[in-house]
Amino acid sequence: MFQLFLRARAHNLLGSRREDKGFKARSAERDAETDRARVDAVMVAIDTALRDAEKEQVGLSRRVDDALARASVTFGNGTDEYLEREALDNHHQDLFAADISNGQRRLKELASTIAHLKFVKTAMLTRFPNFKPPQLNS
Repeated sequence: MFQLFLRARAHNLLGSRREDKGFKARSAERDAETDRARVDAVMVAIDTALRDAEKEQVGLSRRVDDALARASVTFGNGTDEYLEREALDNHHQDLFAADISNGQRRLKELASTIAHLKFVKTAMLTRFPNFKPPQLNS
């Protein structure tokens, strides 16, 4: 019984394929539009990532500069200031140093990421020379 069922399904499947008149493809315009949409999606993602990384870099750079300024105020201006500095001031100096170090490390990472994203964007634009980025309303 099971074999009869399988034979009937196979016959129906093969029979329906024989009735097809031929292979049909989409229009060239529709294919081109699909390709443009794919490239556009990738370019939008790259631009968004690049813009976000640049915003983070600007904000972090400001915060690192601020931490450097605050740290310099707590140093004092005496030649032997480090010998007589209070423990609390030393603690704050250590905190500033850690924050500044982490900020500068992240700034280096962001600079590298931004350079890589710009390279990827350039590569995309050279591989798809007919791509026209959407005009931004500024």
